[in-house]
Amino acid sequence: MIIIGIDPGTATTGYGVIEIKDKKQICLGYGVIKTSPKWEAGNRLQKINSELNSLLDKYCPDILAIESLFFFKNLKTAIPVSQARGVILMTAAQKGLPVYEYTPLQSKMATVGYGKAQKNQVQEMVKILLNLESIPEPDDAADALAIAICHISCQKFNQLLKP
Repeated sequence: MIIIGIDPGTATTGYGVIEIKDKKQICLGYGVIKTSPKWEAGNRLQKINSELNSLLDKYCPDILAIESLFFFKNLKTAIPVSQARGVILMTAAQKGLPVYEYTPLQSKMATVGYGKAQKNQVQEMVKILLNLESIPEPDDAADALAIAICHISCQKFNQLLKP
C-alpha cells in the first residue's frame, strides 16, 4: 500500500510518500510544491493541481492523507490554505483516491507521542521512523510524511479494534 501525505499551503504544499511493504514503512519520496507570492491565486492553485497530478501519476498512491484545517490563528492565511486544500481534494477525487484527514494534533501524537511536539521533534521522529539518513526538509515535507505516518498508525489501531 502506498500513502501520500499532504501538508497543504498556497505558498508551499508539502508532500511525503510512504509504502507499506512487509509491515515496514519505506519512504519513497518527499518534497514541496512551491508557488510564487507574485502569482495570481488562480495560477498558484493551478500549479498545485498540476504538480500534484504529476506526483499521483508517478507514485500511484492508494490513499491520500491530508492535514485538516482544525483551527487557525489568522483568517488571512486560513482562506488561501482552504483554497489549496480544495484543489488537493478535487485532484484526489478526480483520480478516485480515498482521502483521510488528520489534525496537526493527531499527526504529532502518532509520530512523536505528544500532541504539542515542536517541529524539530516531528522531523527527528520522522527520520527515525522511516530510517532516513537525514532529517527531511523543509519542515512542510516532514509534516507531510508525519501525516502519512499518522494514517498508517490510525489504520493499525483500527485493525486492533476489529473483533
